Amino acid sequence: MVETQHVSIYTDGACKGNPGPGGWAAIVERDGVLYAHSGREPRTTNNRMELIAAIKGLEAIGASKEVVIYSDSTYLVNTMTRGWKRRANHDLWEQLDRLARDYQITWEWVPSHSGIPGNEMADRFASMEARLSQREHAPSSRKP
Repeated sequence: MVETQHVSIYTDGACKGNPGPGGWAAIVERDGVLYAHSGREPRTTNNRMELIAAIKGLEAIGASKEVVIYSDSTYLVNTMTRGWKRRANHDLWEQLDRLARDYQITWEWVPSHSGIPGNEMADRFASMEARLSQREHAPSSRKP
């Protein structure tokens, strides 16, 4: 008998302006160990960052497993669990749907800044990535 490996993924997206420079983070918890995955985009929206965080988290875990995804995004969680209408970001929804087919996923909404360690860590990483993106793409104040 093959034992199913349980994985928790804490996700968050951040944006400096909406649209604006953004960051995403997925904190994967496996066997009590946390693995951080994060990235940024120069011009995006907060909702896109939330979706990319979930996509990148699933891409990071490999083979089929039971997964719980924790997010403070009602946009993400309610679209996946309550069938909210998808009016934008169709490219990312299609990608997420393809990935989600390979897992048994439980989607859990968590309040932001509520002291849940994985969620707090995801928030810090996503915010850091958004700030880095903002700095990288800020207009230079130097004159030639």
